[in-house]
Amino acid sequence: MRLAEGIRRVGFRKWYERQLLQSHGHLVLTFLCLVAVFGALEAMRGTLGWAERVEELATLVLCVGTGLWALRRYLYLLNHAELAASQADCPQCKAYGRLDLVQSDDSGERVTVRCRGCGHGWRIEV
Repeated sequence: MRLAEGIRRVGFRKWYERQLLQSHGHLVLTFLCLVAVFGALEAMRGTLGWAERVEELATLVLCVGTGLWALRRYLYLLNHAELAASQADCPQCKAYGRLDLVQSDDSGERVTVRCRGCGHGWRIEV
């Protein structure tokens, strides 16, 4: 979910929480793929024919590819959320995450926000 859409629908804090949960879900998928890679390597040791070996090799390649994709997605989502969170402090009253969306660009990643406490506006770019 884009930053502007997330602030509009659920608020900044919930958006941030959901981004972290989604990113850590990808980390869990990465770990499961790593376990599957070790399982496929272990299964390859006991195979007798080439047909079984090709099947295990295909499983290995699929697990490695999925694991790399999940790790990359984890890092992207985590960095994206942390970059937005580092800019969510009101420069005037120092309130964290208590903001309303004022305006956003077409991509939804450059937003102008206003503090709910003091009304000060600033821009968040992720």
